[in-house]
Amino acid sequence: MIISRTPFRVSFFGGGTDYPEWYKKYGGEVVAASIDKYCYITCRHLPPFFDHKFRIVYSKIELAKEIDEIQHPVVKEVLKYLSIDGGLDIHYDGDIPARSGIGSSSSFTVGLLNAITSFNNLNLSKYQLSTKSIYIERELTMDCVGCQDQITAAFGGLNHIVFTKNGEFIVNPVSLSESRICDFENHLMLFFTGFSRLSSEQAKKIIENISEKHMALSKIRQFVGEALSIINSKTDLKFIGELLHESWMYKRSLSNVMSNVLIDEIYTEARLAGALGGKIIGAGGGGFLLLFVRPRDRLAVKNRLKNLIHVPFRFDLEGSQILYCDQKAKRYNNDGEN
Repeated sequence: MIISRTPFRVSFFGGGTDYPEWYKKYGGEVVAASIDKYCYITCRHLPPFFDHKFRIVYSKIELAKEIDEIQHPVVKEVLKYLSIDGGLDIHYDGDIPARSGIGSSSSFTVGLLNAITSFNNLNLSKYQLSTKSIYIERELTMDCVGCQDQITAAFGGLNHIVFTKNGEFIVNPVSLSESRICDFENHLMLFFTGFSRLSSEQAKKIIENISEKHMALSKIRQFVGEALSIINSKTDLKFIGELLHESWMYKRSLSNVMSNVLIDEIYTEARLAGALGGKIIGAGGGGFLLLFVRPRDRLAVKNRLKNLIHVPFRFDLEGSQILYCDQKAKRYNNDGEN
């Protein structure tokens, strides 16, 4: 039996420039962090006493004799990609709802790939785990997703990720003192808006005629450098909140589904209560709202948004991990003997 744990993520700056449709022409970069909210994938051998060869448990329970019968697109493509021939039980649990902009789909892909390759005694580097997960989502399941989610889930930590025109990426960890990290975390608040959406559908709206959004995306990328200058100095972190607000104004312009009346109302209420800035995480349209709030104003903001679920969090520093590995468990051969 194998159990993997993979973090979800929050993105701060540069979102939108991590789409290949953009960065292969202009380059891109983001600042993002994994958080201590996780998805867990359990894989174990399925004994040969059943009519099915695969059992997949998530929001549904699937029993399949062949890979092509599996409905979950990521599970199907990962099993095909790794040439798994059967006898596998996969179980998923998550701390955060799916389709909420927190990178849940990519964390699932990274966690599943990590679990099954470990199950087969293969060790992937964090870079390999990232690139293979990107390939599975972009090329096999054909999801219109950016590429920061898989990288952040695999590597963990607070990172400056640079995307080059040749399609590669570079992960630069943002190394801060423990007190600076703690100060940064204490300025962050995460609220669930109460409704979710399919991120790949939202992303399609962003990448449609993406070159026509050159001004907005160029400005969004510019905020990355400005934010890093603040984070890596002794400058008051309140300026990060102001940058987030300005960046969100530009990101809203990328698509008419990025925000809506309800999100705008929630964001306005948060600002009136003291939030310096914020953004909808991911491709927009719902999910989680990230706010940058001075510690003295946290209670006021929480009370103002009391109808929403507040999700306290800290940064995760490890990325996707194998929590449990029992290679001594009995394996059944085709005759049902051990």
